[in-house]
Amino acid sequence: MKKSVYTICGMCAVRCPIKVDVEDGKVTWIEGNSHDAAMGTSLCAKGGASFPFLYDKERPLSPMIRTGERGSGQWRNVSWEEAYSYITDKLKGIIDKHGAKAIMLSDRGGPYNDLRKAFMKAIGSPNYHNHDCSCGANANHAAKSVDGLGRKGFNYDFKNAKHIVLFGRNITESLKVKEAKSFMSAVKNGAHVTYVDPRVTNTAARATRYWRIKPGTDYALLLGITNYIVNNKLYDEEFVGKWVTGLQEMQEFLAPYTPEWAEKETSIPADEIKAFCQEVNNDRPKVIFHIGWLYARYRDTFYASRMLCILNALMGNMEQPGGLILPKGPKDAGAKGLKSLAANVPGVSDPRCDGCGVVHKQYEAGPGMLHLAYQAIDTGSPYPVKAYFVHRHNPLIALPDPEEQKRILNKLDLLVAVDVNYCETSWFADVILPESTYLERDSILNTDKGPKPGFSMRRKCIEPINDTKPGWQIYTELAARLGKDANFSYKSIEEIWKYQLQDTDVSIEDFEAKGFVKLCDQPIGCNPEGLKFGTESGKIEFISPKLEKMGFPSFKPYEAPIDPPSGSFRLLFGRKGYQTHGQSTNNPVLSELLGTNKLWINTASAKKMGIKDGSMVTIANGDTTGTIEAKLTDFIHPEAVFMLHGFGKNIPLLTRAYGKGLADQAFMKGKLTDYDKAGGGNNLCESFVTVKPAVEEKKR
Repeated sequence: MKKSVYTICGMCAVRCPIKVDVEDGKVTWIEGNSHDAAMGTSLCAKGGASFPFLYDKERPLSPMIRTGERGSGQWRNVSWEEAYSYITDKLKGIIDKHGAKAIMLSDRGGPYNDLRKAFMKAIGSPNYHNHDCSCGANANHAAKSVDGLGRKGFNYDFKNAKHIVLFGRNITESLKVKEAKSFMSAVKNGAHVTYVDPRVTNTAARATRYWRIKPGTDYALLLGITNYIVNNKLYDEEFVGKWVTGLQEMQEFLAPYTPEWAEKETSIPADEIKAFCQEVNNDRPKVIFHIGWLYARYRDTFYASRMLCILNALMGNMEQPGGLILPKGPKDAGAKGLKSLAANVPGVSDPRCDGCGVVHKQYEAGPGMLHLAYQAIDTGSPYPVKAYFVHRHNPLIALPDPEEQKRILNKLDLLVAVDVNYCETSWFADVILPESTYLERDSILNTDKGPKPGFSMRRKCIEPINDTKPGWQIYTELAARLGKDANFSYKSIEEIWKYQLQDTDVSIEDFEAKGFVKLCDQPIGCNPEGLKFGTESGKIEFISPKLEKMGFPSFKPYEAPIDPPSGSFRLLFGRKGYQTHGQSTNNPVLSELLGTNKLWINTASAKKMGIKDGSMVTIANGDTTGTIEAKLTDFIHPEAVFMLHGFGKNIPLLTRAYGKGLADQAFMKGKLTDYDKAGGGNNLCESFVTVKPAVEEKKR
């Protein structure tokens, strides 16, 4: 029997719409969902690698309970009944002693987290966290402080842009398929692309201007750019006059930060900065300054992202084709939205363990700050945290200093990993609950925002081929065993879907034809006169009263980055287009493409130390050392070295990845508590390593 199922890919966090062909209960083909015009039949390498991953045996195939020390790799396979009993017995003891607030959960965010948020609310804990402290927290809080909308408050209309400015946003490798296609269309149409990064990436190869900036000086360059644009009135005066407050105060602050000053800090020539400013003035309003995606890098990244938000406002690009477009939702189409699974669950009065929204008022309470939750686990303040659910999230590689993390995690009474992979965090857990792969599971419905808003459905393509379960079932069954199912008692995914759709005019059957439902026939166009911002003034605030009240200046005076000590380099990291962080390094196909990671080092810097291309080098930070192959290149700043993220795995069951390369996060010593205080993001690029020829190379 043959059938085609329209569903949503789960090989990374982008969630592309796809079509899956199935014959006699086996997946035979995967491609993009052509009903989505922006997607077409396109599929990235990660999506194509779904086949081997589905049938791979080097992943959790049944529930497991640890029998040895944490991280020892000693496990026994158990039934779901035994796993659930073990977890609930532990949780009941913790709740009796400390209350439900002693339980926390983290995941990678996204549209499906409504289920896990509802679960945490149902059991009575306020402590849900996503991964944003190691990704987009700085950009989100920066945007909140400028326009009140956050980093998802606008979509980027790359396809129609005349100029795209990217500060390390490696859009063709850390990719979303639809976004990358839109970007490449802009390139094909002749758009200017300015790419700023200490390292040349595939995206830099698509740029019309590449600036190899000194690491840690993004903010300096942005200050120099904004100074020149404002002082020479290379901005949309009408838009700024109508929608912006604080221009004069900003201009006064910017006075010393000229392009000539920026050149000394960044190594970018002042004349090039000025030429760039003239160019964006000619291209506006079809100009996009991307405010950052993984922008957890330097100690002033929040202020760099804030300046990127301000530059967008100066371009007058909001609700303009080729600029920033407000994402239209169901309400904009005159329709009702999905009902949240947490809507009928009683609220939780306990404060968050990480202090977000109360002690740390500058941080959103919803996603929290995971590194601050670690402090609560470690200190027991403001109260003990004793149980931790980690869902499809791997903080031991996402956050810095895994050994420090392990020391803290050992203070937990229970660590549960819900995952489709073995990863560093699940390997350190007490219990692994195997979630079915995305091809084997249904998920809750998702709202799609855009010119034609609607809803989309991930529908399972085949029955699970191992003893795994979908996430919705895992959490509803755990809630029931804890006696918390009064407002969280779903027996089937259809029951959940019907609940979500209850206020809409959409039925489950409406998803059969395309896998998604649109709520309007014609695209909702731009409305520059109808802009609405979430700030106190209702305008774009260059000077943020809210930020100032919380003790943070709207504009932080520039402080030069710490230069690497003699013989040291700033450690940078990143990924390739066929890699989802550490999830891909053991995939049967992607592992062959990735091989192992190498240490990029500037050719001239390497030669001074007697290092040759392809030779082995030893890198170190304190007592953490490792050996890795050197890749000599002119395409990286002399003060920096770089390695692909996700390597250095020490899980023997992952035979394709075991022992390959080094883990960049292991060299981020002492950085778990080092973060941008205004934005909350980890300072992931503020570590230094020494590099020297390996001993065996010296002998040669």
